[in-house]
Amino acid sequence: GNFGDSCNNPGADSSAAKWVEGYCNRHRNSFPDKTPPPVQGRNQSMVSTFVVLGCRAALFAGTKMDLTEDTNHPLAERFRDFIRDGAFPCLGAKSAVGRDQLSIVIARDIRSAWDDLRIYAALLDFTEAYKADDRLFQSFAVIFAQGTIGSEADFEQALWSRVQSLSDKDIWHGQPYDTRVSADPTNPHFSLSFGGEAFFVVGLHPAASRPARRFDRPALVFNLHDQFERLREEGRYEPLRSKILERDAAVAGSINPMLSRHGETSEARQYSGRAVSDDWTAPFVAHRELVRAD
Repeated sequence: GNFGDSCNNPGADSSAAKWVEGYCNRHRNSFPDKTPPPVQGRNQSMVSTFVVLGCRAALFAGTKMDLTEDTNHPLAERFRDFIRDGAFPCLGAKSAVGRDQLSIVIARDIRSAWDDLRIYAALLDFTEAYKADDRLFQSFAVIFAQGTIGSEADFEQALWSRVQSLSDKDIWHGQPYDTRVSADPTNPHFSLSFGGEAFFVVGLHPAASRPARRFDRPALVFNLHDQFERLREEGRYEPLRSKILERDAAVAGSINPMLSRHGETSEARQYSGRAVSDDWTAPFVAHRELVRAD
C-alpha cells in the first residue's frame, strides 16, 4: 500500500502500519526514549504511527534505514540528461554525473512536508558516506515529481520551507552545525548544515528565469561546502568557476547577478535562483532550542 495515504487513513487496515510495527519490533532496542521532532503536514500522521507503536523516532535513532535510492526512476534519468546536455554550464555537476556520484531521491511535492523524513534520512546517509569516502564531485539531489510552480517567488518559498524542515530535524537529531560556516543566513559565511557538514543548495524549477536553473520539475541539489574548500586549496576553484560563468553567460546572455564567492555575501541569496533585492533576507532560523536534552 501507499505509506503516506495509509497513515492519513488511520481507520483503514493499513499495510503501512504493519510495516512500521515490523520495523519497530526488529529494531526496538536501538530507539532512544525520545519524542519525535515537530513536523508539518501529512508526516505528522506518520510520526504519530511510530509513537503509538512505541517506536520512538525510528528515523532518527541512528539506525540506518533501508532507503532505496531512486537511481533508475525516469525523472532521475531525465535530470542526468539535463546535466549532460552540452549547453548546461555547471562543470561540477557534469563531473558528478560522469563519475556516477550524483545521489538522487524522488519525492512528491516541494510544497509539502510529505517526504521530509525520508529526504532527511537519505541526506544524512549521504553525509556519512562522504565522510567515509570523500572523493570530489559528489552531490545529493531531490527531484519533486509534482512540477506545478507558479513563479520564482513561489519556488523560493517552497525551497525555504523544505530547508527549514530538514534543518529542524537535524537539530533535533543532535547533529552539530558545521563550525566552518555560520548558521545566520545574513552572515557572509552562512551555509546550511546537515550531519555536521555544510551544504550549498541549488534550486531548479520550470519557472526559473535562468536557463541553467530551468528543469521541468522542482529540484534541490545539495553541494558539499568541503568540496569547494578543497578545490580552493588545490588551486582549482577559480579556474573552474571562471569556465562555468563563461558557459552560463553564453547560454543566458549575461552572468547571473546573484553569484558571489563564499564570504562576500550570504550564499542564501543564490539558493532559489531568483534575483533578490539588497535588503532581502532568507526566511530561515537555525532553531537551537530544538536540540534534544541528553
